[in-house]
Order: sequence, then C-alpha cells, then structure tokens
Amino acid sequence: MLENELREELSGLERDGLRRDLRVISGGHAGRAQYDGRSFIMLSSNNYLGLAGDSRVRRAAISAVERYGVGAGASRLIAGSFDPLHQLEARIAGIKGTEAALVFGSGYLANLGVVTALMGRGDVIFSDELNHASLVDGCRLSKASVQVYRHCDVAHLKAIVEQAAPARRRLIVTESIFSMDGDCAPLNEILTLARQFGAALMIDEAHAFGVIGPHGAGLAAESGLGHEIEVQIGTLSKAVGAYGAYVAGSRVLIDFLINRARSFIYTTALPPAIAAAAQAAIDIIVSEPERIRRLWDNSAYLRGRLEAAGFTLGRSQSPMLPLMIGESHVALEMASRLFARGVYIVAIRPPTVPPGTARLRLTPISEHTRADLDEAIAALIESGRELGLVGP
Repeated sequence: MLENELREELSGLERDGLRRDLRVISGGHAGRAQYDGRSFIMLSSNNYLGLAGDSRVRRAAISAVERYGVGAGASRLIAGSFDPLHQLEARIAGIKGTEAALVFGSGYLANLGVVTALMGRGDVIFSDELNHASLVDGCRLSKASVQVYRHCDVAHLKAIVEQAAPARRRLIVTESIFSMDGDCAPLNEILTLARQFGAALMIDEAHAFGVIGPHGAGLAAESGLGHEIEVQIGTLSKAVGAYGAYVAGSRVLIDFLINRARSFIYTTALPPAIAAAAQAAIDIIVSEPERIRRLWDNSAYLRGRLEAAGFTLGRSQSPMLPLMIGESHVALEMASRLFARGVYIVAIRPPTVPPGTARLRLTPISEHTRADLDEAIAALIESGRELGLVGP
C-alpha cells in the first residue's frame, strides 16, 4: 500500500519535471569533476575557492584523523568537545568580530536549532519570502507567529512589523546573500528597522562567508555591521570547503544555544578532523586574498560573455549567477545538453525556486581557468541556441 502511494507520487513528480535523482561523482577538484569515466567542467559546486581539494587542507584533516580518529564519538555536551572544535570557534569569532561562536553539524541544523531555541509561542518572526528551506522549517517548528515579507522589501517589512500584535520577542530573519538569486539583503536598512521596533536580527551568511568582506568575513562585516547583528549564521561547506556550520554572536547567545538548541545538544559532534580542515581553510582565505579576487573576476567574465550572448542572469550581486529559463522541462533539457557537452550544471526547479522561475545556477570558482570558462560558455551558447533561449 505505502509503496504504491509513493510510486504514484514519484510518477507525478516525473510528469511535472520535478523528480530528482542522484549522480555518482567519482572524483574531482579545481573546478572539474569525474563522472562515468568522463571529466566535466563543474559549474554547480559551492566550493567557491577550491579549498575542498587544497593539499594544505587535506593534510590538516589527515593529521587530525591520526590524532583524534575519524569521528567524535559523542555529542559536544557528553564527550565530543575536542580541542579542534574550540580552536575553530575562536577563529571564527575572531574573523566575524563577535565575542564567541558555536559550531553545528550543518547549515540546516544550525538554522533549525537557532530559530527554535530563540523563538516560541508568544513570539513573532518576520521572514523574507525567499529564505532558505532551513530557515523556513526553523520558523515553522518554532511555534512562533511567522509573518512573511516580500523579498528584500523593507517598506513591506516595516508595514507588517508595525501591524504585528504585541509579542514577547521579535526576530527578523534573512539571508545576507540569497542562495538562488545571488542578491544581497539591505542589511543596513533592515537593522535600522529592527532597532526602531525592538526586534533582533538573524542573518544567514552561507553564501557570503569566505566570499565577501574583510578576510571573507561576510556581508555583515562588509557593511560595517559585524558587531551589531545579534545572530550570524554561516557554513563551513561552501567557500571554506569543509563541512558544518557556525553561529557567531555574543557570549550570552552562545551559552544560551549550548543549553537550548536541540540540533546542537542531541547529535554527535562535528568530527575533529573536519574542524581542523575548516580552520586550515580559513587561514588560507585570510592569507591568500587573491583567491577571492579570482573568484569575482571569473564570475564577472562569465556574466559578461553570457549577457552579451543574450542570456538573462537575474539580479545577482554575488559570484553565483542564476541563468533564468522559466519552465522546468526546458531547464532540464538545457542541463542535459550541457552535460552531453561536458559541462556539469544542475537545473534548479520548484519547490527550491518559485514556479515559472526554473534556472541553471552557475557557480564559477576561483580555480577555473579562462580556458575552462570559455569551453563552458561555448557549450552554454550552443545549447541555448538549440532551445531558442538566445539568438543565432
């Protein structure tokens, strides 16, 4: 009975062009990937600075494995709070300019744990309509009242904050750089509004940490707000090239989360080797700022060539470029043709993005060569012409 129902739902996803399947990638680094015996130019990875394969990062992980073993063996509050995690947290707090930081198992767990720890019945959350699923789920599970405001629309945010019923605690939640459009939240305006109405501000810097700001500290630091935004989330799995996530803020905030964030308390700690690798990667980001410059240069080159060819690349203000297509089946066909030409780009479809806004999310990295990008651009233009997305 259950299998028949699930099979029927899967068939519906297939009909709508929304079914997802896994591809087994057998290796790859520095902007390329191996799949089914072929080498592909990888334009769908969040490994923005190529650090996932950096030899220094790998050596740090190997050294930590030899000392601590593969896994932590326990939660942080039992016996899994190894010194590499504490060292990493101190390093992150230093980069972010906050009193303290706390490492979580993933960005999803961090957002879920923080929102549900801070907010509950009698509270109100104001959430951007395009926030990541982890923030949306955290808001839903918190049992607080959730008010959704139009994307990056501070006037609409102000209107719903003014109209909201009295609450014990108010929290505004937004990504700093949005994961599917690449645009930036107006943090200065949102923070001013938060202060005006007695709300705290929580930002997700998943696609900003390691990519923008002094030493890659993120959009909050770039905007001069690193000391003012109460709750700052970031991942260690994108520009840092490792795994896990962090929350940065006051010492009181971190102590509170240690005692109240269920996704921190009731799970095994991040492996010490991953923490050591992340710290090594952060050290490289700080000491080699040219990596960030190369990333932005590659993104600008890719954008310029593709817009000149007639593609629409949305309103991105980050290295990530959304190549807008519209219908899911067209996006899938475009991705399929690119794959046949040796370019690995995944179609992004609903429910990840709103209906009618399917796209290819292009993520160049600092280690792509100009030859890599030229090859990918040629494949994009040829495939786009075949599907009528751009002119001859």
